[in-house]
Amino acid sequence: MPDSKVVAVEELASSEAKWVKLKKCRWQDPTGTERLWEFAERPTRSSSGVDAVAILALLRSESDAFPPSTIIIEQFRPPVNNYVNFLQACLPRLINEGESAEETAIRELEEETGFKANGVVETSPLLVADPGMTSANMKLVTVDVPFPEKLEMPAQNLDPGEFITARIVELGKLRAELREYEKKGFVVDARLDHLASGFELVKKLHSPKP
Repeated sequence: MPDSKVVAVEELASSEAKWVKLKKCRWQDPTGTERLWEFAERPTRSSSGVDAVAILALLRSESDAFPPSTIIIEQFRPPVNNYVNFLQACLPRLINEGESAEETAIRELEEETGFKANGVVETSPLLVADPGMTSANMKLVTVDVPFPEKLEMPAQNLDPGEFITARIVELGKLRAELREYEKKGFVVDARLDHLASGFELVKKLHSPKP
């Protein structure tokens, strides 16, 4: 299959947009001065007030057969005209009307990776990723995916038009994996890099001092 690529870009009127709307607001600073701000918003927000869910799948062995791991997603993203690496935690999925963040996380995890979560470890408070650009928000749902013995990659159940590659990566080797992806020309999602940086910092802080 040939690589994906952007073949044309054109202006889009907000009235014609289905997934993103461009807005302009007036806001007041601490001095009482009114100012203008342009931002994008999702018109698909459910009545829950949450746009999307991000998923952090913790793959763990009940018999210590493999180290704690997670899932890396490879997917072409047209806005940057490149393949991007995400944790599934960094690839927000829209919440359907009447569905909770936890229900969405478990459903999307199985559809996109084939993994079935045993339960929810925790759900974050409401989060924003780029508040200078958009009002879009999300919740991070961490799910538990235990394995009695060896770790196996199940079959995905993707929707038509979805082209997603899922890979298992040990959490302790996440930073090294990202550096290899960068050498191949991939773009790394900022939230994934932040997570990898956090793991590296914890390892350094807990390593014996010389």
